Amino acid sequence: MTRASVGRWIRTVRHLRAQQVAGQIRLRLHGGAAPARSTGPAPALALDGPATALLPGPPHAFSDGARRFRLRNREVAFAERVDWDFAGEGPLWAYDLHSFGWARRSSLVPAARRALVLDWITRHPRGVGWSPHPTSLRTLAWLALLLTPGALDADDATRARILASLGAQVTFLTKHLETHLLANHYLSNLLSVTLCGVALDGGRAAGWLAYEGRLRAELAEQILPDGLHHERSPMYHACLLETLLDGVNLVAAKPGRVPDALGEALAEAAARMLGALAVLTHPDGEIALFADSAFDIAQPPVVLADYAARLGITPRAPERPGVLDHGGYVRLERGPFVLLASVAGPMPAHQPGHAHCDALAFELSVDGERVVTDTGVFEYVPGPLRDLSRATRSHATLEVDGHEQGELWAAHRIGGRPVVALDDVVPGARAAARCSGWATPDTRHHRVWEVDDAAVVVCDRLEGRARPARLALPLAPGITARLDGSRARLRLPSGGWLRVELEGGPALRAEQAPYFPEFGRRIDRSVLVAEADPWPATTLRITRARQLGS
Repeated sequence: MTRASVGRWIRTVRHLRAQQVAGQIRLRLHGGAAPARSTGPAPALALDGPATALLPGPPHAFSDGARRFRLRNREVAFAERVDWDFAGEGPLWAYDLHSFGWARRSSLVPAARRALVLDWITRHPRGVGWSPHPTSLRTLAWLALLLTPGALDADDATRARILASLGAQVTFLTKHLETHLLANHYLSNLLSVTLCGVALDGGRAAGWLAYEGRLRAELAEQILPDGLHHERSPMYHACLLETLLDGVNLVAAKPGRVPDALGEALAEAAARMLGALAVLTHPDGEIALFADSAFDIAQPPVVLADYAARLGITPRAPERPGVLDHGGYVRLERGPFVLLASVAGPMPAHQPGHAHCDALAFELSVDGERVVTDTGVFEYVPGPLRDLSRATRSHATLEVDGHEQGELWAAHRIGGRPVVALDDVVPGARAAARCSGWATPDTRHHRVWEVDDAAVVVCDRLEGRARPARLALPLAPGITARLDGSRARLRLPSGGWLRVELEGGPALRAEQAPYFPEFGRRIDRSVLVAEADPWPATTLRITRARQLGS
């Protein structure tokens, strides 16, 4: 290990909590233990069904019910039967296979679902499917199938066999909670264990329900006062929100069965999460792509809002309209413009694995159409595409002196971190923030966004040591740019036109760069770029234009 890598390692691990360190040690000592066979009585369903219909499986997940699976835009057709030990598409694909979200799609017939569940029980007694995260997701998926009339169409003996396996998996999960990671993985673990305790009786179900106190404590920490999940990913936020709504659904199915405090905590957190999700939803109905986010993994916001409404939960907006003070996002909305800005650094400090170098970046919609976009995520495998999706230059912000805002390494690691702060905000109309990169602490990037009915204005200046900088404006696919020095005219896919002017700055040029709106999907699009050494104070102005030249 070189001196530089030692320093990077120290800058990374110094933020870890004692609980994570202990979890890492325990994982290395006992993480490879084979699951124990189920002993004792199997649990039984304590509910006749959910209070209202559960949602179907995630949009990206598909199976033909036999040998063919398409997960995150990567399709595998097994030769004869499912190879549950298949690792050819990487660990994330394998996790999705073992999570059984695809089994909840309405396209599968009950016999196919039932056969694949039983095949997993028979042929996967150990291996990647028993990792805690897919186990958390699979137990909830199986529980949903058992509670949905006709989903499995199983006789009593088959249901008992599935319930026995489900009980063994939850018991295994209680002994392998992901305290070495914490964040969304640990919250998913606790949700799985607790909700299985809500919906099941007998066996060890009472012990599982006893985890509800730990779950409530984790909700209080991970769901920030403004309603945003503390990893700042709109995608993970939406995924967790669905599971919280499932919890409300199961608790409501049999009032009085579980402590009132659990149902209240789930409903209250879900209401705040709905309010935060609305801040991060574009007029096209989809999420912003900040941090590790992509389309088709979580249910769309409108689907989640409808599900919540069926459960009697209404969104609770943040204290300041459009401002997530704790999560670090601002929504400015006037006339045809909706601008979403990132005004915080990697979070939480002890687990920023899904953070990108997107401080002071923004996304923009005009007349309901996306214009400036984040880059999204292609994969989690370490390498060039993973690095690119997280890089400063892949976001609509300034890259100062060729340095990343944070010290990125591996697939989910950050050593040195930027210092980012929201300085001022006028809800809906104006925000001001600043960022000092980890490698350039003596240079502060100040940015002001202003939105009114006529224009979007973005002002940038560097304070402290003068340095070169690169401004990037990643455009949505299908937008073409016609350049004229420091001005550009953008032709939108809808046929509309926008005018872009960089006042006080260098000439604009167009580059081609990839856009990853979904895992495993790459689209080339244009990025407007300007570079100067040193960077002057600039004003970027975006307005509508009725026709070319207007």
